[in-house]
Amino acid sequence: MPLNKFVFRPGVNREGTDYDNEGGWFDSNLVRFKNGRPQKIGGWVKNTVSTYVGIARALHAWVSLAGTRYLGIGTTWKYYIQQGDAFNDITPIRATTTNGIVFAATNGSSTLTATDSSHGAAENDFVTISGAVSLGGVITAVVLNQEYQIVSVPTVNTYTITAKDTSGDAVTANSSDSGNGGSGIDGAYQINVGLDVYVQSTGWGVGAWGDSTFGSSSAISANNQLRLWTHDHFGEDLIINPRGGSIYRWVEDNGASARAVKLSTTAGAQQVPTIGLQVITSEKDRHLIILGADPIEGSSRSGASDPMLIAFSDQENALDFETLSTNTAGDIRLSSGSAIIGAVKARQEILVWTDTALYSMQFIGPPFTFGVNLINENTGLIAPKAAVTAPSGVFWMGYDNFYVYTGAVKKVPCTVLSYVFDDFNSSQVYKVFGFSNTMFDEVGWFYPSSSSTEIDRYVVYNYAENVWSYGLLERHAWLDAGVEPLPRATKDGYLYDHEVGYNDDGSPMTDVYIESSDFDIGDGDQFAFITKMIPDVRFLENSADGSINLVLKTRNFPGDSLTTSNTSAISSSTQQTHIRARARQAVLRVESDDDNVSGNTSTGWRLGATRMEVRPDGRR
Repeated sequence: MPLNKFVFRPGVNREGTDYDNEGGWFDSNLVRFKNGRPQKIGGWVKNTVSTYVGIARALHAWVSLAGTRYLGIGTTWKYYIQQGDAFNDITPIRATTTNGIVFAATNGSSTLTATDSSHGAAENDFVTISGAVSLGGVITAVVLNQEYQIVSVPTVNTYTITAKDTSGDAVTANSSDSGNGGSGIDGAYQINVGLDVYVQSTGWGVGAWGDSTFGSSSAISANNQLRLWTHDHFGEDLIINPRGGSIYRWVEDNGASARAVKLSTTAGAQQVPTIGLQVITSEKDRHLIILGADPIEGSSRSGASDPMLIAFSDQENALDFETLSTNTAGDIRLSSGSAIIGAVKARQEILVWTDTALYSMQFIGPPFTFGVNLINENTGLIAPKAAVTAPSGVFWMGYDNFYVYTGAVKKVPCTVLSYVFDDFNSSQVYKVFGFSNTMFDEVGWFYPSSSSTEIDRYVVYNYAENVWSYGLLERHAWLDAGVEPLPRATKDGYLYDHEVGYNDDGSPMTDVYIESSDFDIGDGDQFAFITKMIPDVRFLENSADGSINLVLKTRNFPGDSLTTSNTSAISSSTQQTHIRARARQAVLRVESDDDNVSGNTSTGWRLGATRMEVRPDGRR
């Protein structure tokens, strides 16, 4: 009997029906395309056993002049710098109290009530207590004098914490704990934490037409919105900014554990913005740029963000924003749109998106320092981190399309556009972030589906081969290989290295598959009988003893449900598999579940051309 070769077009296409995409792929998970062939994506392992608190949505890597590698990690609750395997907490201090805190305990409870007049703290904030003495029983000075996360804020003058020992276990007060901790209790309050959710009712121009605040700046701040950090190094130092909050600087000379300090209150600061939406450093000319800065009113900053204002410092001086004829500091206000959403560095320019337009910002030298050109309107950015720079251009996710900028703006033809945007949680849109993986010529976006409030999906575009794929995977931030040799990503308090083997952090990577669209077995107008399949699978790296499943599904008409006719386990030694399947059209599915692989949980594979033995079987 004749053997028919089945080679499917690269890329997943969901823009039509199962049948009209004959010869292509229709569904996938944890599979990419390389040289036109589908293969399992690389695995991931924990970078370190150290953990951070909060959800990490921002990563930035750089190297000091001495060659020390640093990684900045911004979470909903804190900001860290990783040096080696340790996460150093550099979260800025918002306020300090000296001799101002007293405690009250209740017998049989681990809840302590702290009284501190106008403390300004919010639920989940962090405070470090020092100078306390024992309450008289088990709530000792050792228990009190440490960092605590605030559990509740009953009044503007009180808050509660849960007493704990140095290992983090709760400590229950007894009847002897009747003191107040002494008369000299100090507290260092870290900046207010942000939210884990995007709140659409805050920001510029929100609300319905005719509402009292429509078209004006409502109360957006770093504390009432999804916590998104932006960061960039200025020389060896790091500039950080929680969106809608203050600008801070961490000084490398002070050590990895030194806290970041507010830039506007640093000695020598000249009219430094007190608030911003994003910070970014220009490359060649070394200006610190604050997007969404507060304008200068008289001799000082107003303290209220102008979401369309760009302020920039004097060259080589991140502390001087005063506009003088003797320096290069200044500001520019954009006109198209209502708010700056985000910006990325590109070749010899900085691209800035508002909610409706794209601008190019370029250094032109004195007296204007920077020139800003409107590149395109109606191509807004869907989220502050939804743009990504790649070797072949800058890609971003808009409100209903994907775009690329290579000197001009173009839509990226997308074969999974409806799949993404028709099943998308727009209420959590600011969680979307773009990523690049230059090892495989990929850019992509992590996003929340309509049934999830957190990121649970990704979509990937291979710009070298012009193909798309997608899958299910939860990640909150991503950093491409560069300073570090491997891509890194965050999830559940851990930092992961990606493209390491084919495991899920030492466990099996499950539910990996790619499924074709329907194809005619014969001529399409008659039944056909398949009796044999000859697989063509390459097992990657150390996967010689692994296996995958080739699944054949069939149906007679496009409206029929698919029926699994055969599932064959394929290893590197499999020559052929005998089957019995009779139908008009079929679907080929390749799947791997490493849980079923004895003694080997790391199976990488790439599919080639599958051949099937097919013979006509009548027209009924």
